[in-house]
Amino acid sequence: MIQLFALLAAAAGRLITEACPIYAPFFGAMGVTSALVFTVMGAAYGTAKSSVGISTMGVMKPDLVIRAFIPVIFAGVIAIYGLIICVIIVGNLGKTTANYTLYKSFTDLAAGLTVGLCGLAAGMAIGIVGDSGVRAFGQQAKLYVIMMLILIFSEALGLYGLIIGILLSGVKDDYCPGTPLAPPAAQ
Repeated sequence: MIQLFALLAAAAGRLITEACPIYAPFFGAMGVTSALVFTVMGAAYGTAKSSVGISTMGVMKPDLVIRAFIPVIFAGVIAIYGLIICVIIVGNLGKTTANYTLYKSFTDLAAGLTVGLCGLAAGMAIGIVGDSGVRAFGQQAKLYVIMMLILIFSEALGLYGLIIGILLSGVKDDYCPGTPLAPPAAQ
């Protein structure tokens, strides 16, 4: 069965060896999945938790609801970070003629996990700060700037993950040492 998959991959132009196994793209795909799932979970939590604070504050001071909407926007941006790294990693996976090594697949997995888990943490921080900050802002308008600064630093956690994820996904490795399990297709 493995030989059949190796022949199919070789027909597509990929070299299949011990360093570039047929299952290597699985780890890259898991990086894509983890990046999107975790960042969306963080964005959803941040949006939901902040919305509770906005609703509570809106009952007391409905004229401040539009200014209190900022944490929801910050939470939504976290999911965009996950989407960005997913597009980059899928671009790496989509190169059917290039060799996809275990090393490259693991760096793509690490990139996805880095962005995803940083996005989850940032979304949780935004949700907690958004909920408490909006309620406090409803009672004391001077706290708006402080809330914004805390939200910016919370958002930066996700941005740090995106930067490291982009660096990890940019690693180039297509050297496949070892004995080919199937002859590469003639080009």
